[in-house]
Amino acid sequence: MLKLLLAATSLGVVADAGAAPPRRDVPGYALGQATLARAPYSMADLTALQKSMLFGADDVAALRQSKAILADQTEAILDVWYGFVASTPELVVFFGDTRSGQPDANYLGAVRKRFALWILDTADATYDQAWLDWQYEIGLRHNRLKKNKTDGAHGPAQVDFRYLPALTIPITTTLKPFLAKKGASVADVERMHAAWVKAVLMQAILWSHPYIKDGEF
Repeated sequence: MLKLLLAATSLGVVADAGAAPPRRDVPGYALGQATLARAPYSMADLTALQKSMLFGADDVAALRQSKAILADQTEAILDVWYGFVASTPELVVFFGDTRSGQPDANYLGAVRKRFALWILDTADATYDQAWLDWQYEIGLRHNRLKKNKTDGAHGPAQVDFRYLPALTIPITTTLKPFLAKKGASVADVERMHAAWVKAVLMQAILWSHPYIKDGEF
């Protein structure tokens, strides 16, 4: 863990411990905004995807339970996640400035603020049209269609598709210890963790739409 945090510190993105839950007036955060394009997948498509993943009401309840546990831990969670990215050259390259060849601290910081909100949004997702539209927008921002545009960054043209589903594992594996920090039972921690695995993979699948040929999603 120390190695990961030191790596994150080298990028200048480790936040102070004990930070308050993130604010929602964050540049580039657009959940619920009318300016977002309508997602090309429907509510019926989402329902079918959830059924195929065995994602149901129990998972929604477990995610809701996790929000109270994670809300004041978002910065600590991000320290771990950013440390993992910083120590993984295959990932940190997507946060680099192609002009200098070095990680872009401003871009990392801007994304981090939205990432903190993503933790809370995953825990209390509404799974309505506004949520679907935001998932599509997030996918576009990883793809060459909109990568770098939100923050005026000069990074690689896109995050390669294979890393979207792959990151489900480190994200959810490293989240589990945080779910256990507030006295929840072992059974509840397992339920919350299982729900998070499904929820993160579900989002990664939705984000993948811009990468897939028309008619094949």
